[in-house]
Amino acid sequence: MDTRRSGFLTALEYFWNSWASARNDIMLVVCGSAASWMINKLLMAKGGLHNRVTQQIKVEPFTLHEVELFLRSRKYKIDRYQIIQLYMSLGGVAYYLEKLDARFSVSQNIETLCFGSQSLMNEEYDILFYSLFDSPQKHMSVIEALATSKQGLTRVQIIKKTKLSNAGSTTRILKELELSNFIRSYRQFGKKTRETTYQLIDSFTLFYHRFIKDKPESDNNWMNIINTPDYYSWAGNAFEVVVLQHISQVKLKLGIAGVYVEISSFQNKNAQIDLVIDRKDRIINLIEAKFSINPYEITKKYDATLRTKLSEFIKHSNTKKAVWLTMVTIFGLKNNAYAGNVQRVLTMEDLFVESV
Repeated sequence: MDTRRSGFLTALEYFWNSWASARNDIMLVVCGSAASWMINKLLMAKGGLHNRVTQQIKVEPFTLHEVELFLRSRKYKIDRYQIIQLYMSLGGVAYYLEKLDARFSVSQNIETLCFGSQSLMNEEYDILFYSLFDSPQKHMSVIEALATSKQGLTRVQIIKKTKLSNAGSTTRILKELELSNFIRSYRQFGKKTRETTYQLIDSFTLFYHRFIKDKPESDNNWMNIINTPDYYSWAGNAFEVVVLQHISQVKLKLGIAGVYVEISSFQNKNAQIDLVIDRKDRIINLIEAKFSINPYEITKKYDATLRTKLSEFIKHSNTKKAVWLTMVTIFGLKNNAYAGNVQRVLTMEDLFVESV
């Protein structure tokens, strides 16, 4: 309704401020998928609708727990390992999940939905961005830039890669993408500067850029990719993103659901830690997420890597808090000489708990 010359927004402002706002029997509920309109015309309105929003109801993607309930309601019987695989590919979007065919495996469904000229998801990426944003090409250029960096990019780095202007319009694009759950913003632990890093965390978008975008259309694409080095490289990153999307569940299983925490990451030339949970109770959890089809085995080489990460973090953060290595894996850790160096171990089962 709010086309360029419709005068709709001006009329809505007048209607609300001159008449409706004085009554107590009218509730205006605005909903829709046009994220940029909702954010800029209502939530951040500068005109007659400024500060008029009473309550926001943000529709979040399903958690793993909610996906499991949803699939169960549709008689789709798969185990939690398969649900994790599904989540890493499509995320928790109900519209995608309802397209699954309960007669087929997760791999068959991904093949059907995402590959080939007639697949539903083949055109979904473009449709999604054009339905959500005005001038979606700029949003898509930011996503494409972030898809090339696992750890994310700063605003300066994004501008350099995308050639966007160093202006408020770029800040608005980043804000719209974050409010729409495509990206997250965070700061590096211990950095004196407050520069923000932006990271792509939408599962389907990551999957699209890794396996669908600019790839030739053919049958059995996914079937040929499964269990290849390319698959496990993607799965490692995708599982880390799933853990990031379930911070509430991680906190719950660590017993700190009610403890104030700050979420960040840490990186220097010698070590990189994707998730740092800095707790008010004077403990810091350094989270390592590892995807494996078996209990994850800490080898002598990887144990040395973990020790380096721990020592580099303590040295450069100058923290006086206790620092605990914490691992999140699919099926836990293999019991060997190095497993005891990890203070806490969470499995995929812990990610399925209902958040409070």
